[in-house]
Parts: sequence; structure tokens; C-alpha cells
Amino acid sequence: MKKLIELEEFKNHVFDGMSIMIGGFMVIGTPEFLIDELVKTGVKDLTIICNDAGLPGNGVAKLITNGQVKTLIASHIGLNPEAGKLMSAGLMECILIPQGTLAERIRAGGAGLGGILTPTGIGTIVEEGKQIINSNGKDYILELPLRADLALLEGTKVDIFGNVIYTKTTRNFNPVMATATDKVIVGAREIVESIDPDNVMTPHIFVDYVIEEEL
Repeated sequence: MKKLIELEEFKNHVFDGMSIMIGGFMVIGTPEFLIDELVKTGVKDLTIICNDAGLPGNGVAKLITNGQVKTLIASHIGLNPEAGKLMSAGLMECILIPQGTLAERIRAGGAGLGGILTPTGIGTIVEEGKQIINSNGKDYILELPLRADLALLEGTKVDIFGNVIYTKTTRNFNPVMATATDKVIVGAREIVESIDPDNVMTPHIFVDYVIEEEL
């Protein structure tokens, strides 16, 4: 299957009401140009799964400001005042998950697990409505796996087969999200002919399409 596609083809892979995982941590490792393209499509009622709500004018914040997000699943939203306003006004559902739990729920989704057991949130509002399991005398919350229709990721260097390398902290949520969605599109800062297998961080089997960013 041809994995290298043009940016204009991106619109063929998104639709109203879909769930999308977006890589990044405070917009580091976030495929900004793919988010810009998603804004242009105007698709709405999206469920966005990501680490945070982005920064004003950057990252996921652009989708939120444009009114395209119905539900945001993230670990924090404090850096984007607009997200807080929409949540408080009841205009956007916001599901906050402890950051480590968010990462592990995505990992569980990618690994085909039924969930994870974590003590994080025991005795707080985090445990409300969730199953508590006692193991060896200690209580744990059963957190269910997370999956999505699509992942939008940023790769520093991507080869024509879809193998990906991330630079330093741009790795963050990108590799784990690649395993937990039905379709993966990587925004590549650079495309090369091949990558040494020893250096591959996300193998091509997880990647459906690659779009090169115009720098």
C-alpha cells in the first residue's frame, strides 16, 4: 500500500463525530500542519484524546476555539483558558485523567488488554463510578482501555515505508498512540528512503499514511 500521500488527501480520512488521538505534550511533538488541515475541513463533534488542551493558537487549542470538539479527554487544560470556559459553560465535555493513567489506558488499548489496575485516584473523585478491585490487601481502580478512529502524530524523520524516528521529547505520547487507533497518519518533518531498523521508534506496521510537512 502506498503510504506517502499529499496533504490534499487528508480530508478523505476524517468525518463528523470521529475520535482522534493527537500526539504531543504542550504542543511539542504535535503535528501542527495536520491540525491546521483538520480545522480547514470543518468536521465537528469530535472526541479528541491528547495530553492537554494545547496553548492559545497552537495545537489542539485551534480545534477547540473553532468549535469542532465535542469531548476532550486529556490530563490537563490549564494552559488553554478557552477550554476552561467552554467546559464551565457546558459547551464542551472535558474528561480529565491523571497523566500516567491516560498513557497506560492508551497503551492498554493498543495491547488489546481489558484495562489496567492503578492506585492513582483512590479516595478521590477519580474513582467515582469505577470498579474498585482489591489485590493483596490494596485497592486499585480498574481503568478501561482507550482507542480511537484515528491518530495524528508527528515524526521527526520518516522513511517511505512508514518507519518513524522522534527527536528527544517529541516522542512523548506519539509511539503509544500509534498502536491504539484504527488508522494512523504521521506528519513527517523529513522523509528519507530508509531508516536503520535499530533506530526505528514506531515500526511501519502501525502507520497507514505519511504526509510530508512543508518547512
